[in-house]
Amino acid sequence: MTQQQPSQDDAPTFTPRKNGPYRQVSEELAAWMRTGWADTERRDLEPLEQSPYAAKRRAVLSARFPGERLVIPAGVLKVRSNDTEYPFRAASDYVHLTGDQSEGGCLVLEPRTDGGHDSVVYLLPRSDRDNGEFWLDGHGELWTGRRHSLTEASALLGLPAHDVRALPDLLRDAPEAPSRIVRGHDAALEAVLASSGADPQEATRRDAELAEFLHDTRLVKDDWEIGQLQRAVDSTVRGFEDVVRVLPEAEATSERHIEGTFFLRARVEGNDVGYGTIAAAGPNATTLHWVRNDGRVRSGELLLLDAGVETTTLYTADVTRTLPINGRFTDVQRRVYDLVYAAQEAGIAAVRPGTPFRAFHDAAQRVLAEGLVQWGLLEGPVERVLELGLQRRYSLHGTGHMLGLDVHDCATARSEGYVDGLLEPGMVLTVEPGLYFQPDDTTVPDELRGIGVRIEDDILVTADGHRNLSAGLPRASAEVEEWLSGLLPDA
Repeated sequence: MTQQQPSQDDAPTFTPRKNGPYRQVSEELAAWMRTGWADTERRDLEPLEQSPYAAKRRAVLSARFPGERLVIPAGVLKVRSNDTEYPFRAASDYVHLTGDQSEGGCLVLEPRTDGGHDSVVYLLPRSDRDNGEFWLDGHGELWTGRRHSLTEASALLGLPAHDVRALPDLLRDAPEAPSRIVRGHDAALEAVLASSGADPQEATRRDAELAEFLHDTRLVKDDWEIGQLQRAVDSTVRGFEDVVRVLPEAEATSERHIEGTFFLRARVEGNDVGYGTIAAAGPNATTLHWVRNDGRVRSGELLLLDAGVETTTLYTADVTRTLPINGRFTDVQRRVYDLVYAAQEAGIAAVRPGTPFRAFHDAAQRVLAEGLVQWGLLEGPVERVLELGLQRRYSLHGTGHMLGLDVHDCATARSEGYVDGLLEPGMVLTVEPGLYFQPDDTTVPDELRGIGVRIEDDILVTADGHRNLSAGLPRASAEVEEWLSGLLPDA
């Protein structure tokens, strides 16, 4: 990649870095660069399709915190190494309330004296052609691409849009009002609000309350969000098919061939992967979050692929399949797989409105415990095993979580509305039981050691039960083998 030139705020020339490759530009070049640019302003933009949904979400937020200033940042670029940054991904709460994904953006709900709030989005405007920022600054538009003008952004988002560079001073000089900010995304704005003199402990409590409420409101998805999640899942299904087709090539290389193959689908049809892909072959499948993906892929072993496409609107799928690399389960592999499948079937069956969130986990864990007792790996009765949680030596994790803009969505929601609450239509969650027999676990027979199996699907709670959004991928062992036979080369 090309090296970015250093920036200078006001002048068309700048002082180069010490030992840098660039010399100070001439006045003639600087003057020439200010001229000859066509008007590219878009005047025909329609609002984003999520714009009316975001407006309804802001109205709910406004009603919850009357008379208070609410600051929801998008986040800023994070350094990866030296002068390179990680790809930017806007904070989920900001996206949920605006539909925007701009780095450095911020939504502010300013309280009105007559009630309610004025919502304004603060963004970085287009690069200035007069002061040279667009070509001299390493984050100018000739380096990183054209931004929307504030007028364009306003049309797309259905919100007034102002220059974010003025926001710190606006917050300092704003009329006195209780203020809250979503923390962890913009340290500079947090510092501005902290300088207002509010009690730090009280400010921490109030900000946590805001974050909690925002996650509460994301628990139930609207129709547009459900459509985005289905898009994410459909792309993920195609990504799994891509992986199966290249399994022979992966055998000649490593798990990274699998990871890269899925990533291609994610980038072509979406924004990115929603989380680090787990492409765990053989005994690596017994490591729950195996993301090194540098292991061997061997015929006769299993591949545990846990992956999800993130859409261009930032909603993610989260699907896992455990596949025999050569297309056929061995008898031992099938025995483990079929028990996990039975547990998942029980878990999915427990997903319906009005039931406790934990019910699907309890149902799946009971099936696993029953199977492990029957195999002689655990001493019964089953009720004792479940009471003591003994099955977790081989199962380890919970059976699922909410899904949406984040793979572990609504993580700071109130427990009474989430893990201790009841399922409601519009919630989307994963059901993902697993069994993992570690390679060095002497409590299990040799034939089981190194086998890891997880099956995960994305389940929508409906008015009368549930719908499996990822039903496009087979789950039963015989169906998996039939599916593989149609995709594996020379099968």
